[in-house]
Amino acid sequence: MTDLFEIPFIKAHGAGNDFLLTWARDFPSADPAEAARALCSRHEGVGADGWMLVTPAPDDACDAAIVLYNADGSVPELSGNGTRCAAALLIHSCAVPRPLLRIRTGAGVKTLRLLERDANRFEFEMNMGNPRLDPGGLDTSLDVAGRAVPVTLVNPGNPQCAVLVDEFPPDWRAVGAALERHPHFPNRTNVSFVKRLGEHDIEVLFWERGVGETQSSGTGSTGAAAAAVLRGVAASPIQVHTAAGVLRFRWDGDAFLTGPAEITARGTFFLRRPMPAA
Repeated sequence: MTDLFEIPFIKAHGAGNDFLLTWARDFPSADPAEAARALCSRHEGVGADGWMLVTPAPDDACDAAIVLYNADGSVPELSGNGTRCAAALLIHSCAVPRPLLRIRTGAGVKTLRLLERDANRFEFEMNMGNPRLDPGGLDTSLDVAGRAVPVTLVNPGNPQCAVLVDEFPPDWRAVGAALERHPHFPNRTNVSFVKRLGEHDIEVLFWERGVGETQSSGTGSTGAAAAAVLRGVAASPIQVHTAAGVLRFRWDGDAFLTGPAEITARGTFFLRRPMPAA
């Protein structure tokens, strides 16, 4: 026998990085990691890079709190694109009636400012905090299949391993997957491949922890741009060119990332779970 749990969701994407969002009060008593894997499955579920539970107005310190699950059920500290999607949901549902939002994430409270809205499409500037170098951030090379890969290790709220390149290697996905699970990172890492286009422009490819290849990444874009600044490859402000469009980065004390969020669908997912034996 099987139980069916109904999970309502909203689907949204931030520059092609797609998420499913559910109000925490509407989630049944089930394993959220299991639910995330089922929901995010591209073939047997709805399909997404991640799923989040959203709690509006949990206290006076913020307008909402979110818990994000990657497609593999793991819990990252932060997603810039995902947090913008949560902000879009909060404004679209009238849960927050003003253009300045404070959202609690696994990396602390983040502030977002609504810049534009066109129906279900939004643009936000998000304060990403001050990216910091991890130990050995500017002088680490990691072995990948017998090849030394120089990396920049920066943390804008979650671990980022940036690989600055003149041209994107044809095997960048395999290298990204190897770096994600490299022994240097006991909790795995996000990986970006960063190519300079000009003083204020970079192009980036993303391999995200717990997801794989994504069209864009908010924290990945922040880490890539910060790495480019720290390496002297580019200077703030920076346009980050991704497969899904341009995100805008500036580093002025804190780092700020500007990008879109679009609500695209709503529905109900049926989570099948076996009933315990009598």
